[in-house]
Amino acid sequence: MKSIIESESDGLELTRRHFYESMRFPLVAVAFIWLVHLYQSVSGFDPGEYGVMSRRLWGLRGIVTGPLVHGSWGHLLSNTFPLFVLTGISLYFYRKVAMRAFWMIYFLTGVAVWLFARPVSHIGASGVVYGLVAFIFWNGIFRRSLRSIMLAAVVMLLYSGMFMGVLPDQEGISWESHLLGSLMGIFTSFWFKDELEDDEAERRDDPFADERDVEKQYFLPRDVFEKTKAERIAEEEARRQQQGDQIFPPFWDQSRTW
Repeated sequence: MKSIIESESDGLELTRRHFYESMRFPLVAVAFIWLVHLYQSVSGFDPGEYGVMSRRLWGLRGIVTGPLVHGSWGHLLSNTFPLFVLTGISLYFYRKVAMRAFWMIYFLTGVAVWLFARPVSHIGASGVVYGLVAFIFWNGIFRRSLRSIMLAAVVMLLYSGMFMGVLPDQEGISWESHLLGSLMGIFTSFWFKDELEDDEAERRDDPFADERDVEKQYFLPRDVFEKTKAERIAEEEARRQQQGDQIFPPFWDQSRTW
């Protein structure tokens, strides 16, 4: 039976190699934003200058640079672990679309913040984090595979508290990035819902089909009420006659030996 956790069934070594490959990009991404913040601390540049400033031409660069800069070490730490874990989960379980989904969430969130958010500088990777949470969760709804449903449940259990961050009027928090990142994650999940992994494709239509593979059994024959009383009596007589012939065959039955 193929494991629902391993993305390959060819052996432990292949699974281990896939795991290491899935962790490579998250490590690079986290290391890069830490280096940016370290340089920020040493040089003293204002991270707000590189954030997404809504509806300002100079703020367009923040679509690229905004998720890379953070206001403090605490801000950076709060985004580091979920960014690493969620990116790794996406790459491990949705290898066909994970990288495209990541960059789609990254840029679409920035564009949406630039278009619709308050006219302040929005910084930090939290919009991408919220997008990844929504992407993994809604894959369970759009894809309907057992694995994606289980991942959605795990993400909901681990990160359900984050959804308080989409509520408006939170001082010092870019709730617009959280909300718009979540919406972009849902959109990205819908966009890639038909690009299934190999094991998902096998169970696309019904993740619980095994439970319905057993033929239905009925207490009465399905045509019992479609026959007349005379027909049912005749069938019963024929059945009894057949049973009697099997026990006491006619003397002319040459197929039996005595």
